[in-house]
Amino acid sequence: MDLLTGPLIDRLDFRNAMSHFAAAVHIVTTDGRFGLRGTTVTSVCSVSDDPPTLLVCLNLSSAGNDRFSENGAFAVNVLEAGQEAVARAFAGEGKLPVEERFAMAGWETAATGAPMLKGALASFDCRVTDSRIVATHRVIIGEVVGLKVAPAAPSLLYKERQFHSL
Repeated sequence: MDLLTGPLIDRLDFRNAMSHFAAAVHIVTTDGRFGLRGTTVTSVCSVSDDPPTLLVCLNLSSAGNDRFSENGAFAVNVLEAGQEAVARAFAGEGKLPVEERFAMAGWETAATGAPMLKGALASFDCRVTDSRIVATHRVIIGEVVGLKVAPAAPSLLYKERQFHSL
């Protein structure tokens, strides 16, 4: 194994190394005055449990991702293994319009107005408390104001550029 060093790591080398991270797959959603939006992400993590807080990273290359901060609320929906088709659609496969993506599954409206995916392993309804740009992404922090948890089932994971279940 070659050790890559230097002040700047090549973007492709970094992406290839990151592909070895196994990550849970989520659909992050928002709705409100600035419009409906949903996207598939793996970059979600817990920040704190007092108050319950999550962090989500959204790529700046999609202008529609501004809606999450603008609406001031979002839901993080943790996908189960059988929801790969929905994950692919919200990741942009097929280039479906937003309405068709949402029509692929059932949704409930959370207290904040964000769509919560029916059948998700867990859904977290979040109020945006901070939003900032870091490099190529907008990092959004949200306080969890509601949640829904389903019975245990296999999770949908993403590793080495492929979906897996665990």
